[in-house]
Amino acid sequence: MKLTISRKLLLGYLFMALLTVLASAYAVNSLQTLSGSAYNITQHHFVLLESSKKMMDVLLAQESAEKKYLILKDPALEQIFWQRNREFQDELAQVRGLDLDRKTKTAVDEMEALQNQLREFFAQEVFLVQNGRVEEAQVLSDTAGRAAIDDLAAKLRGLQKTMDRAINDEMRQFARQSRAAVHMTLTLGVFSLVLGIALALIITRNISKPLQQLHEATRLIADGRLDHKIEARRDDEIGALAKSFAYMTNRLKVLEALNLDASPLTGLPGNLAIENKIDQHLAKGETFSLCQVDLDNFKPFADKYGYAWGSEVIKAVADILQGYIQDAQLRELFLGHIGGDDFVLIGRPGEVTTVCRRLVADFSDRILGFYEAQDAQNGYFIGRNREGIVQKFPLITITAAIVTDDGSRFRNPLEMARRVAELKEAAKRMPGSNYVTEEDFEQWNKV
Repeated sequence: MKLTISRKLLLGYLFMALLTVLASAYAVNSLQTLSGSAYNITQHHFVLLESSKKMMDVLLAQESAEKKYLILKDPALEQIFWQRNREFQDELAQVRGLDLDRKTKTAVDEMEALQNQLREFFAQEVFLVQNGRVEEAQVLSDTAGRAAIDDLAAKLRGLQKTMDRAINDEMRQFARQSRAAVHMTLTLGVFSLVLGIALALIITRNISKPLQQLHEATRLIADGRLDHKIEARRDDEIGALAKSFAYMTNRLKVLEALNLDASPLTGLPGNLAIENKIDQHLAKGETFSLCQVDLDNFKPFADKYGYAWGSEVIKAVADILQGYIQDAQLRELFLGHIGGDDFVLIGRPGEVTTVCRRLVADFSDRILGFYEAQDAQNGYFIGRNREGIVQKFPLITITAAIVTDDGSRFRNPLEMARRVAELKEAAKRMPGSNYVTEEDFEQWNKV
């Protein structure tokens, strides 16, 4: 049989077809591997990381409820602690449903044991408080309870670090696999170009371009650029990998949003977000104000009108503050909810003062709608104090304390928050609704 041109071309095309099959097989295998890696990251590592952060938030809420209970002895705080305990157990159950290695399983078992210890300690504290042995309950909280919380927090932080390292390792492996797939595919494409430029260009364009996009996307996502969009509208493995990338990016955005540990009552950022915000301002060295807003006479109100109605008052205060911020278009002003009836404002001194001044001026009229008509008319309500004695209580007022710094006085958020608390306690001794600054406090001391 003569090796005619057509036959040579046919053999050449068959050879190129073989190379194409080999290149496609390699690309498909690589894409499947990458897709599996992306699925492992999004469905295992990120889930574990998210759960550990949720459990840390729940643990902090438990600790807060415990400390407040020892001070206030409010049964509602006891119920909050048990609710947080159940939430922690639910998260542990979700984690156990994942495919865990032996080390992680051991850590989960230890965390469950510590949480059980913490629950037992709190039950003992409740018993002691109910029997008038508050000091013993406080000692138990400060020793065994504190140790259990610290150990549990350490294990949660360890789990977060482990997942962070695992994600970074997976991402690096992901990048290496992407580069290897791109390089091998391009190598086979170049070899095919010797026999047919046109077909090789088609193969290169059809395979190498989307892989290069995915490789670049891997690098950008690893650098934290989560807004990068992957253009790969295909129904094959490349399209599936692109969808996995998009899903992974969305999950990362969700995890970033979860760092703002929003209050379940008001939806406002919680303690961790507040501390991070103060840290950022202190690090920048820019002048800013930290303001703590607190309701006065709130507990007697909640005791008389009920916990649910008290929650409506807290939500109303949050709405009022957010309304002021929106009306003045103060986009840089940060509003957070510490918990209970305490709020925080962080921003430029002038903006913080403006909001506080308006809040103090408007609050007495705004709060009247939450009282019965007779109580609102009287300007007070009848309730029981902590000793169970019936007495008159003033209507709810508001106190705001403002501290300003440029990062030169306070080393950390704790010091600044402690200073704000001092001002707030001094201001709460004044009648009616008030806001105070450090300058006001210094003038009082001089007088």
